[in-house]
Amino acid sequence: MSFFSYAWDWVTTSAHWQGSDSIPQQIIAHLGYTVLPLLIAALIGIPLGVAIGHTGRGAVLVVNLANAWRAIPTLGLLILLAVYLGFSILTWLIPLVVLAIPPIIINAYEGVAGVDPDVKDAAKGMGMTPWQQVTRVEIPIALPLLLVGLRTATIFVVATATIAAYIGLGGLGRFIIDGLASNDYGPVAGGALLVVLLAVLVLALFAVLNRLVVPVGLRKQAELGRTE
Repeated sequence: MSFFSYAWDWVTTSAHWQGSDSIPQQIIAHLGYTVLPLLIAALIGIPLGVAIGHTGRGAVLVVNLANAWRAIPTLGLLILLAVYLGFSILTWLIPLVVLAIPPIIINAYEGVAGVDPDVKDAAKGMGMTPWQQVTRVEIPIALPLLLVGLRTATIFVVATATIAAYIGLGGLGRFIIDGLASNDYGPVAGGALLVVLLAVLVLALFAVLNRLVVPVGLRKQAELGRTE
């Protein structure tokens, strides 16, 4: 049987949609392991990236540090924390926050730093305070890149939140880990397929969000920038 055959047969079995360890229950758990680290990463990464983009101070250091940060192996960090902290909430939360912060910081920085200097000068000429310049001019213009950073971080965390199962927790990774332990390829393939579908759903939601909150002119400008 192929991967998709294993996945389809397992996902479409009605028994797997009922009970405390059912697919819906594990999807809810997986979303919990996704939303909390993303919220913390956004609260850290967006203000820091915006501040660096606005002032230009520490840009090289922070961007290089964020890029180096990406090289930290998430699973290795999880195991290290499990050794020192036990199976606490911080054991799975810290690695996922570490994973999500770099794309958020970098895109927030690049979005604000990329605002046309003439636009910034015009905002100053109108008598805006630095806070007003950031909130009324720079962040709205940087919004497309801010959403790109959040979307990238969300995809990373959705795909990697399966690591929670390594320390005995739930989520879609539970199916994969348990299937591998019992040499049962159905839950392995089915769990992987559900993670992929969840990631595709995230992409669709961000596409809708982009259309709802980003002005048409900025969307067209971003699209032109990608094609050049």
